[in-house]
Amino acid sequence: MTAAPQETVPHILLVEDDCETASYIKTSPMFAHMEIMTVTDGNLGLDLALEEQWDCIILDRRLPYVDGLTILITMRAANIRTPVLFLTTMDGISDRVTGLKSGGDDYLVKPFSMAELSARLDAILRRINSQHPETCLVFADVEIDLLSREVRRGGLRLYIQEQELKLLEYFMRNPYIIITREMILQAVWDIDFPIRTNLVETHLCRLRERLGRNALPLIHTIRGQGYVLRDS
Repeated sequence: MTAAPQETVPHILLVEDDCETASYIKTSPMFAHMEIMTVTDGNLGLDLALEEQWDCIILDRRLPYVDGLTILITMRAANIRTPVLFLTTMDGISDRVTGLKSGGDDYLVKPFSMAELSARLDAILRRINSQHPETCLVFADVEIDLLSREVRRGGLRLYIQEQELKLLEYFMRNPYIIITREMILQAVWDIDFPIRTNLVETHLCRLRERLGRNALPLIHTIRGQGYVLRDS
């Protein structure tokens, strides 16, 4: 009889100088299926990030000796593509933008929900463990077929113009993250310089209409910060 293949245990590096937070994460039942190694200073975190293989690194921004952003930049300069999820108290828009533009894969601000951290980490692991090219994006009851460029909500096809589709795809690739107007302009329209335009607002209004005004709202405006895709 052929033995069933063993499930691979995800190896996670947690670089967090707050011992209580690190213990809270490591001992949570939500992460019982993972092997989490915790370190409390940036020097050791950088060494382990460069020398060992990890499925994901959860990284604080403020660390002793070497800060989290420097760790990430050093990793990317060494062509190490390990996914990095920032977990930090640095909650400014510029902090988020810098973290993501420097090569971070996700950005979660403290205080945080353990359920949301688990969901974001699982999403990262699903992406890197996929053995097939990504052909479909799914969030809540919305689906994008990346090959046919068709969008469905609740099984019903929606007729969405290409720029609106690009906008929706960008949000669905970055759920639960506050996305600024500038980030949208760069990602969807390739505009990376200051410009006075209502492109974002106009297309968001149309996209919300096409997703259904009477349906559960998914794209939320965060006053003074930007927009976020979430299902609650």
